[in-house]
Amino acid sequence: MKTLLLALFSLFLINLAIGQISYSIPEEMPKGSLVGNIAHDLGLNTKRFISGKAKIHTRNSLEYVKLNRERGLLFVKEKIDREALCTEVTVCSLDFQIILENPIEFYTVTVQITDVNDNAPTFEKSEMNFKISESATPGVEFVLERAEDNDVGINGVQKYELKPSDNFALKLHNNPNDKKNVEMVLQKPLDRETEEQINLVLTAIDGGDPQMSGTMLIVITVLDANDNAPRFTQKTYKAALTENSPIGTVVATVTASDADQGSYGKITYSITSTQANVKKIFEIKEENGEVSLIGNIDFEKNKLIEIIIGATDDGGLTDSCKLIIEVQDINDNKPEISIMSKSNVISEDAVVNTVVTVINIEDNDSGENGKVKCFFTENMPFVLKMSANNFYSLVTDNELDRETYSEYNITVICSDEGVPSLSSSVTLTLQISDVNDNTPVFERSSYEAYIVENNTPGVSIFTVKATDNDWNQNARVSYILEDSSVNGVPVSSYVSVSADSGVIHAVRSFDYEQIKDFHFRVRAQDGGSPPLSSNVTVKILIQDQNDNPPQVLYPVQTGGSMVAEMVPRSADVGYLVTKVVAVDVDSGQNAWLSYKLQKASYRALFEVGLQIGEIRTIRQVTDKDAVKQRLTVIVEDNGQPSRSATVIVNVAVADSFPEVLSEFTDFPHNKEYNDNLTFYLVLALAVVSFLFITCLVVIISVKIYRWRQSRILYHSSLPVIPYYPPRYSDTLGTGTLPHVYNYEVCRTTDSRKSDCKFGGAGSQNMLIMDPSTTGTMQRLNKNYPSGQRAALSFSYRHC
Repeated sequence: MKTLLLALFSLFLINLAIGQISYSIPEEMPKGSLVGNIAHDLGLNTKRFISGKAKIHTRNSLEYVKLNRERGLLFVKEKIDREALCTEVTVCSLDFQIILENPIEFYTVTVQITDVNDNAPTFEKSEMNFKISESATPGVEFVLERAEDNDVGINGVQKYELKPSDNFALKLHNNPNDKKNVEMVLQKPLDRETEEQINLVLTAIDGGDPQMSGTMLIVITVLDANDNAPRFTQKTYKAALTENSPIGTVVATVTASDADQGSYGKITYSITSTQANVKKIFEIKEENGEVSLIGNIDFEKNKLIEIIIGATDDGGLTDSCKLIIEVQDINDNKPEISIMSKSNVISEDAVVNTVVTVINIEDNDSGENGKVKCFFTENMPFVLKMSANNFYSLVTDNELDRETYSEYNITVICSDEGVPSLSSSVTLTLQISDVNDNTPVFERSSYEAYIVENNTPGVSIFTVKATDNDWNQNARVSYILEDSSVNGVPVSSYVSVSADSGVIHAVRSFDYEQIKDFHFRVRAQDGGSPPLSSNVTVKILIQDQNDNPPQVLYPVQTGGSMVAEMVPRSADVGYLVTKVVAVDVDSGQNAWLSYKLQKASYRALFEVGLQIGEIRTIRQVTDKDAVKQRLTVIVEDNGQPSRSATVIVNVAVADSFPEVLSEFTDFPHNKEYNDNLTFYLVLALAVVSFLFITCLVVIISVKIYRWRQSRILYHSSLPVIPYYPPRYSDTLGTGTLPHVYNYEVCRTTDSRKSDCKFGGAGSQNMLIMDPSTTGTMQRLNKNYPSGQRAALSFSYRHC
C-alpha cells in the first residue's frame, strides 16, 4: 500500500526545454492532487504568474488540470480515467498551454497519464460453443475469443488459463499490436461415447498488482466424425477504404473451402475477434464472406483496422484469417483556430514587432490535408509570424496612428492544402489607444475682431477656436491669454479669454479717441501629459462711434467781450466775411462736418459754405443794411445720429469805426449771463431744498468767474482771441483781407465818458472795445491802404 501511494503522488519531470515541460501522473488521482510546481520548473516566480494573469489554454472542453496562480502549482481538477480519455492509445497525455500576458508568453505543458490496474479482463461473450467430431485428430486448433482489458502495458492481459486441461491445451500467438490470439489445441482424441459434452473454463489474467482476471465458459459438443476443416484461400487479406464512405460499401470478400460433402462441407463466416467497436462498423455475410460497412469510418480515429474472420463448417471444424483495412484520409476537417491570448487595446506609440495576439491552429487531417497557412488580405500595419509549430503571433509591422485609424477589424483566414481546400476565419477587433501627439490647431493663422467704442465691460468680442485631433483628455483644449502689454498696461486689463470656450470678453470700455487697435496672443493648450500648445495672434480694432460733438475753434466765444467781424458797405457779392473753423475728434464720417446758417438778422445778406464754413455776402451791401448783424451758424457732423454745435458770429456793417462804436454800444452783452441766471433760478425753485445749496454754490461760482475775467482784462494789453484764422483770398476778385484791426473799448455807465484804445495793424486786425480805457480811440494803422478791408473785433466790459 505504501508503495502504491508513493507511485500515485510521485511526479517526474520528463523533459524541460524552452517553452515546454512534461509531467507524469497516474490515473485515478483524487481531485486536488498536486501535479507539479510549474512556476519553479519554468524558472519563473509567482509574482510573474500573478502580474501576467497566468491561465491554462486547452482544446479539450473538459479541463482536468487547474492552475493555482498565487502559488504557481498545478493540481488535478477532475479525476482522470485514462481509459475514457485515451480509448485506443497506449501512450495517453494531456497537452495544454500556460499563457502569460504583459508581455505575452506561452509554454507548452504535457502531462502523461500512466495506467493503473483498475480494469479486469473481459470477454465479449460469456460462453462459446464448439461442435467437435470425435474423429478430430490431436493438434487441431480452435480459435477462441480474445479477452479485452482497457488497461495497457503490464496491466493488460498477460496470460490465459484453460481448465480442465485433460483433452485441450492453450496456444498463444503474438500480434504486432501486442495483443495475443488465443487458440485451443486438441491434445488427445475425443470419445463421444465416453463424454458427449465437455465444459471448459478459459481465464484471462492481467499483470497488475493485485492481479485481475476474467472468465468465459467453453462448451464442447462431441460429434460424429468430420475429418476435413475449412481452409481460407489466404491467411491475410488487405483492403483500402476511404473515410466517410457511404454505409453499405463492400470492403472485401474472404473465401474458404471445405473438402467434406453435405453438411460437413457447408461453411459459415463470422467475425470472431477484432478491435473494440469494429462490429458496430463492419458486418460479414455468413453465406459468402462479404465484408461491408455499416457505420461511419473516420481516419482521425482509426487509421488501420484489423478484423479476424472465422469459417466454420457444420461439423464444427473451423479456420480463421485476418482482414487488414487501411483507412485513407480525405480533407474533411477545417482548420480549427484557437485564440490563446490577445490584447484588445494597443497604444498608438507601440513599437514595431509588438505582439498583439497569439493563435493556435489545428487540423485533424494528415499529410497535405493537414498543412495550414494563415493570412489576412487587408493592407494593415500588422503581420502574422509563425512563432512555433501551429502557433502564429500577430505583431505590429508599422507605426500606428489613432487619428488615421482608431480601430482595426483583422480577419485572419487559415486554409489547408487539401483538394478542395478548407478554411476557417476569425475576426480580431483591436482598439488603438490615444497618445498626446497632436498640438491644437487654430482655425485661422491670425484673427481680427471689431468692437464699437463705449462698449459695456464684459461684452463678448470674438471667439477663437482650436481643434485637436487627439481623443478624450488629450483633445480637451483650454485657452490662455498670454502675458503682454498694451501702451504699458497689461493686456489682461483690456480683454479676457474664457478657458473653456475661447470667447474673448472686453474687460473695460474702449475709447476710439484714446486707442484705435491693439493685438495680443492666445495660447491653446490640450489636456495631455505633457500638454501641447499653439499660439495665435488676435488683433482688436476699435470702431468709432459718434460720441463727440464738433468743437468750434474760431470764432472764439467769450463771456465778457463781444467780437465782431467788420464788413464795409462797399463790399461786393461774395465778399469773405470770416470763416468758421471747427473740428471733431471722431473719425470717418463721424468727423465729416457741414456748416449751415441757422439764424441771421438778415438772411438775404450772408451765406455759409456747406463744407468749408466760409461766411460770404450773397448780394451787394446797401445803406439800408443794419450795422450790427448777428449770425447763428450750426456745425453738424455726419454721424448717426448726428451731433452739432452752434456759434454766434457778430458782423459790423460799416465803413468807419465811430459808426461801429455807436451801434455796438447797444449790444445786449450781458444777455447770456442773465439767461443763465434765470435758468438757475427756475431750476432752484423746481427742486427740493437740498438743491437750494447747489444753486447758491453755482451763483457764487459765476460771480467769482466774472470778477476774475474782469481783473484779467483790466491788467492785460493782449488781444482776447487766442486763435486767429489764416488770411483768405477774396474768391470774387474784389481784393484780399490782409489785415485785422484790434480795438479795446472801455465803457462806463455813462457812454459819454468811455475811453477807447486802438491796436496797431498786423496779423491781428480786430477791433476790441475795452471799458478800462480812458475814453479815447486810437487808430493803430493810420496808413490803411485803400481797396482793402479790415475785420473789426470788439470787446465790451463795464469799467
